[in-house]
Amino acid sequence: MTRASSVDVKLIGRFLRAQHFRHQATPKNYAATLRNFCAFLTKHGSGAQLTVSILQEWLKEGSLKWPAHILYHRTLLIERYLKWLRDQGEIKSNPFEELHRQYGSRTTPIVRALVSEDSNVLQQLRRPPPFGSFLGPVMKDHVAHMRALGYRYGTTEELLLRFDRFLQRHPELSGVALTRLVEHWNEEQPSPSRLFDARRAGRIVSKAMHRLEPRVPILPIGDGVARAARQQHRAAYLYTDDEVRRILQAALAYPSPKAPWRPIWLFTMLMLAYCAGLRGGEIARLKFGDVDLRDETIDIRETKFFKHRRLPLAPGVMAALKHYLSLREAAGAPTSPDSPLFWSPQRSRGYTVGGIRLVLTDVLRRAGVKPARGAVGPRIHDMRHSMVSHRMRDWYKAGINPQSKLAYLATYLGHKDIRSTLVYLNITPELLQEASERFRKSCAVTLQTTEGMR
Repeated sequence: MTRASSVDVKLIGRFLRAQHFRHQATPKNYAATLRNFCAFLTKHGSGAQLTVSILQEWLKEGSLKWPAHILYHRTLLIERYLKWLRDQGEIKSNPFEELHRQYGSRTTPIVRALVSEDSNVLQQLRRPPPFGSFLGPVMKDHVAHMRALGYRYGTTEELLLRFDRFLQRHPELSGVALTRLVEHWNEEQPSPSRLFDARRAGRIVSKAMHRLEPRVPILPIGDGVARAARQQHRAAYLYTDDEVRRILQAALAYPSPKAPWRPIWLFTMLMLAYCAGLRGGEIARLKFGDVDLRDETIDIRETKFFKHRRLPLAPGVMAALKHYLSLREAAGAPTSPDSPLFWSPQRSRGYTVGGIRLVLTDVLRRAGVKPARGAVGPRIHDMRHSMVSHRMRDWYKAGINPQSKLAYLATYLGHKDIRSTLVYLNITPELLQEASERFRKSCAVTLQTTEGMR
């Protein structure tokens, strides 16, 4: 039986010591998998030159011994190990890098294709070159032009890339009018959302053409198309005051025996999401230096619209943040200004947007406001919607005209203009009641004034 070499065993030990695992048994189990993989390479004489074909042989052999989910899990471990070896300079190339360049960023579909008997499965994953269609150069030039003007343009670029991939799949449509191309894309998978995306892509491309040739007409999106697409999307959920309290209590009671300070950072994140209306990405990107304890403010950088804003925080939010910072310091977290504000001592790094969303969603489930399974029900982003609605309600109760405050609210939320803020405003029975009461009082004052003038 072939065994892993002593050099491989030492490298595996170094790799495992550099990782952070939640369970004590994990390194031992992972070491066995890695030693078996290295023994396979030694048996096949691949040495340091690991190729895609050798990797495919290992995958096919593994698919005969293990269930699919075990194969995928062990492949992800091998990929992680090979990346570490490449970063350490121990191997010259990593076959996973080549596979991802050709077939996309997701590992599991690639593994499924490599072990399939049908060779076309892998080719179906091959990504076409970006902006490689007959309209690709126009779209690529337009994206570069908009970014030169200071726009991030990531979401719009992705829309145009989707349109471009459709055109690459249908080269026979070359020479067809842009209006018909848009309709063809919609007909491929018709829905209100697809129609809106197709019309929007057509309008953007027509604007790009119009900039180069003014005689080219700019295509309209059409009346009601955007409204129909919005109605198809899941409506925002507005939490009640009682639900917000239950969510915060669930965060503080979150079971975490191996990470005792996790309930505090969950509570602090939710306070920032609800009281300051922060987006999930904004919370994940917060740095230690963004918090000013003296001025009781927090800086939000690199936001959705390239905006930087400094937010004053309510005393309750600031108290929660100070408590979290004291625990963070006691845990030995880095205190350099550019270190992640929300830092994991187990992993010695900050949290990703996906990681934050995953654990906060679990808090919603434990609070009983979201079903135990599935992607249905309230979301974390709905905290932001609820913040806007509750703020409007409280202004009405305080006798303040909300219209006079909308510009300030838009700035606080980091919106480009008031229209973006109005999207967050949902008319609830409670808000409607407060507005009606304000209108009634205003009418009563007007009536009294009129009667006094008679």
